[in-house]
Amino acid sequence: MQTLPLIEEFVPSLIAIRRDLHEHPETGFEEDRTSDLVASLLISWDIEVHRNIGGTGLVGVLKGKKGAGPMIGLRADMDALPIQEETSLPYSSKYDGKFHGCGHDGHTTVLLGAARYLAATRDFYGTVIFIFQPAEEGLGGAKAMLRDGLFERFPCDRIYGFHNWPELELGQVAVIPGACMAGADFFDIEVKGRGGHGGMPQQSTDPIVAAAHLVSALQSVVSRAVDPVDAAVISITRISSGHAYNVIPSALHMAGSVRFFSDAVRDSVVSNMRRIVEGCAATFNIGADLEFQKIFSVTMNDPDACREVLEAASRVVGDSGIAKLTRPTTSSEDFSEMLSVIPGAYFFIGHGGKKPLHHPEYLFDDGAIAVGASILSRLVEGFPGRHRKN
Repeated sequence: MQTLPLIEEFVPSLIAIRRDLHEHPETGFEEDRTSDLVASLLISWDIEVHRNIGGTGLVGVLKGKKGAGPMIGLRADMDALPIQEETSLPYSSKYDGKFHGCGHDGHTTVLLGAARYLAATRDFYGTVIFIFQPAEEGLGGAKAMLRDGLFERFPCDRIYGFHNWPELELGQVAVIPGACMAGADFFDIEVKGRGGHGGMPQQSTDPIVAAAHLVSALQSVVSRAVDPVDAAVISITRISSGHAYNVIPSALHMAGSVRFFSDAVRDSVVSNMRRIVEGCAATFNIGADLEFQKIFSVTMNDPDACREVLEAASRVVGDSGIAKLTRPTTSSEDFSEMLSVIPGAYFFIGHGGKKPLHHPEYLFDDGAIAVGASILSRLVEGFPGRHRKN
């Protein structure tokens, strides 16, 4: 492993920052303390800071000393999850029901490590744009930053993001050209019947029976309406109805998500789900409303940007540390919204964690901090004085 020596010197202080962030998690658009901490650190390293972009988001701007060159965006997400932590760590979350169970505290720290190194050395062409994004976990933080003119104010030539990846070992890095993470829609279904006595169902129109059939029927979309060589997932993740043992409720709510790797598959899934919901409503003489929210686009990596990631990563983890991932993942990432505007790449950094992302016992591996910060720094230093001249 060839992590940058100066970054290794920063590691103890970076670990302290990461554990402080872990102890004080903030969910989407509430990252006030986190944003304040990040801003104060960037300012202390003589990095220009711009606040309140997409709510609690912020941007740091740093020019290199080698002259005109590209504007390179580096992005990390800052938000925690609404999960109760179960790690028993000495620096566990101080806030009930809030937990950095996806490692965004680590992402923020990795980008801070790269920012500190690049501010100390400035051995690069052009300008680095450090993007600290709020509300990645399904709340639209990337879209909020874009609406606030992120790339009009800071017009990047390339943009890079990353995620810690427990499926890879510490010292492994992977990037997938093209579609690397699924797009996702969230959906809600309101089933409307007629309530009544549990012992006299003939006097009611039972939404629960209808919903039970609907859950099963919706699974036929993937197995029978999507081309087998394509990929899609429909998951019902929430059902709520009724309050008593002996009362048939009048309504039921269910919700879930759809995952896909192309707009064509997404449109087909949505169309077929609407058909099934309407058919179920007619069959069981109920009302049923289906609504979709477009949450994540497909994360599409630029092939040239992927090669740049591999070149930088190989200088840090060696050729043996480049993992060969051949299939995209069905998890989703709102960095996709930034990649739809600016060419770039989203890559994965391995670590020694044993629990999966979003698990209440998930643990970010501090050993990944120097690896990630070194790769980001090498990406910036690897660009010659080309692309946009600033």
